[in-house]
Amino acid sequence: MGKRHPELTMKTLIAILCLTVSGVLIAAPRIEGLSDLRALERKVKAVVKDQTDATISLVSPKLGSSGSGVIVSADGLILTAAHVTAGSKEMTVIFPDGRQERARVLGANDTRDASMAQLIGAGPWPFAEIGNSDELVVGDFVVAMGHPKGFDPTRRPPVRFGRIMTRGEYGFITTDCTVVGGDSGGPLFDLEGRVVGIHSHIAKDRKINNHAGSSGYVRSWDKMRKGDVWGRLGGIDRDEKRPVLGLVLSNENSVMSAVKVPEKSPAYAAGLRVGDEILKVADVIVDDPTEMRDVLIDLEPGDEVGVAVKRGEERKTFIVKLAALGDVYELYLR
Repeated sequence: MGKRHPELTMKTLIAILCLTVSGVLIAAPRIEGLSDLRALERKVKAVVKDQTDATISLVSPKLGSSGSGVIVSADGLILTAAHVTAGSKEMTVIFPDGRQERARVLGANDTRDASMAQLIGAGPWPFAEIGNSDELVVGDFVVAMGHPKGFDPTRRPPVRFGRIMTRGEYGFITTDCTVVGGDSGGPLFDLEGRVVGIHSHIAKDRKINNHAGSSGYVRSWDKMRKGDVWGRLGGIDRDEKRPVLGLVLSNENSVMSAVKVPEKSPAYAAGLRVGDEILKVADVIVDDPTEMRDVLIDLEPGDEVGVAVKRGEERKTFIVKLAALGDVYELYLR
């Protein structure tokens, strides 16, 4: 089968740029003339040429369901979405040229909809480099690839071109790249060809598409690679097993402080008290409760985490043993 790549013409790029909402254009890289458009076209074509072979289709032999994925190392490590591998121990990997291999499912952070698998055969395999989704800004150009509706031997992985629309909670990002069923688990690339996201779920109107940011995978990397599975698909707020410190926070005047620390909570047992200003969790600077939860979703109940606080003029660090939300929830109500 010949290696045909989807056509990415100047007319296509101009149409996409014209359809982009004006609010995004303000933050986007400036396209001021034909030379800028041609440079952009060359970059997109280079991404497609270099990363097509690493963009794979995944099929569960057990369930018959399919999705997409991307190989991110020469030894065959695969990133995909947790809902693609859920319930399966092994996946069939189909390369764009139709070749098939097997992969062993590793771990997953369900709250991030992040999963890993490992090709079983000997490499080296084609792969894409991991990028840093934390560095993305609204308006950045991105390229989405995948296998919508499953593997199709008559085509290469379709290409969608668009921009970052929002940066959401827990490392999720949204784009105006149209993805559909079967694309889930496929890669979102920046213009350097680095994986900055994995397709997660689609809004009902299909105009806004959600992707799990690559930085979330990096934070969960070691645990997923060794086979740990934790979190809950469908949102952190409904997960009674999600890890918590066991305190109530306020965030006023850019200061996040504890307003309630129940006596039987893990935070109180570690030494935290009402009025403590939270500076860092797990050595990560946190400025609001959402950022703190974003750090904690990569951990599990029972894990110990350092919490750096400011108490008056003093700075202290406490080691807190995380609890499951369901085990301490009643403490918040007292």
